[in-house]
Amino acid sequence: MNLVLMGPPGAGKGTQGEILSKRLGIDTISTGVMLRTAIKEQTEVGKLAEGYINEGKLVPDDVIVKIVKERLAKPDCANGFILDGFPRTTAQAEALTKSGVRIDKVLSLEVDDEKIVERLSSRRECSKCGAPYNVISNKPAQEGKCDKCGGELIQRADDTPETIKNRLNVYHEQTEPIKAYYDKLGLLVTAKGEEKLEDTTANVAKALGLEV
Repeated sequence: MNLVLMGPPGAGKGTQGEILSKRLGIDTISTGVMLRTAIKEQTEVGKLAEGYINEGKLVPDDVIVKIVKERLAKPDCANGFILDGFPRTTAQAEALTKSGVRIDKVLSLEVDDEKIVERLSSRRECSKCGAPYNVISNKPAQEGKCDKCGGELIQRADDTPETIKNRLNVYHEQTEPIKAYYDKLGLLVTAKGEEKLEDTTANVAKALGLEV
């Protein structure tokens, strides 16, 4: 399955992407993780993207499209993939379609803005491998440590209240219209994000036609 996973920041895309990756046996391709790795390593594209991300703004299309196309061309994507964080604009969605990349379904996780602000204050990620956690709904086995690689769990710099609200505004204005684009193509399915992780996972499975 070639899947696009979308929803507002903090909706749980990273967590659900990992669950689907294990269940379907395909990789999750997160542009956010790729970009943050570039920023940490201070590559040319990393320095360029750093300013945008820290302010809660979208990275320019040309930078993102180049990164995604290169990533999807790798052998591990041959049997399917889950795109998390791309496309973020209708222009990007159109560019992806024109590039010839086949998309089977587009899953939108639906969560109210008020819940998003609450969730992001408890979100953490591994400083080494980028694995997502939540100190309320998706705790690591050992506090402050990644279950996968033992790396330190950190809170992202862009998870401050002002930046969160800005990111939500950007999502509603620039990214949410993608749903209409994919709905016209007959590819859009939706799932409600619940308080409990297992409930959200069940909603996602049902939306994708998988056994709950």
